[in-house]
Amino acid sequence: MKSATRSASSPFFIPEDTGAIRSPIGGMAKRSFDVLAASLALILFSPIFLLVMALVKFSDGGSVFYGHRRIGHNGQTFKCLKFRTMVENGDRVLKDYFNANPTAYEEWRTTRKLQNDPRVTVVGSVLRKLSLDELPQLLNIIRGEMSVVGPRPVVEDELELYDSAAVFYLRSRPGLTGLWQISGRNDVSYATRVAFDTQYVQNWSLLADLVIVFKTIPAVCFSRGSY
Repeated sequence: MKSATRSASSPFFIPEDTGAIRSPIGGMAKRSFDVLAASLALILFSPIFLLVMALVKFSDGGSVFYGHRRIGHNGQTFKCLKFRTMVENGDRVLKDYFNANPTAYEEWRTTRKLQNDPRVTVVGSVLRKLSLDELPQLLNIIRGEMSVVGPRPVVEDELELYDSAAVFYLRSRPGLTGLWQISGRNDVSYATRVAFDTQYVQNWSLLADLVIVFKTIPAVCFSRGSY
């Protein structure tokens, strides 16, 4: 029977005798691909990057970037970067919205998403639709906190929804794209998302990563399940 331990810097239990969990899946091959792809993407998309920064800044004068604490490989936490798409007093706005719309809270509790999120700005809604808000995560990839392909980064409460499948999430760096993004995103249930993440980790290959990257392009262009 596998024993488990709690990492000093992580609130999550990870098996002591599962060596694969110590290092992210894919090893050096996946990491090399990540650094090369993210570096090239930053250069290629730098004009769009600067344009989005200007749009966000001049739309309401607030901060350009937003860093939200997420759970990464082995339960390590990191700040997942995005272009800010919400009002800066979002927590208060969301609380007031739930008080006025109890059914919306049920949607949030089940999926951790709102199809009509009152916190999202006009510019932010466009960025989300085109997935441009996630471009700063290229920096997370270069820093080694994320991967080009992998499970979407989750918060601590979400990882509890993975139940026993959380061990698979923790074996990989979270991804900028993945099976969930090319398979309907928010149009699929959370349980299906967990199944996608589990399938990805159990069957990882560099070829599979490349296929997912290429399938991400039409998924983003047609905004499937994006809100």
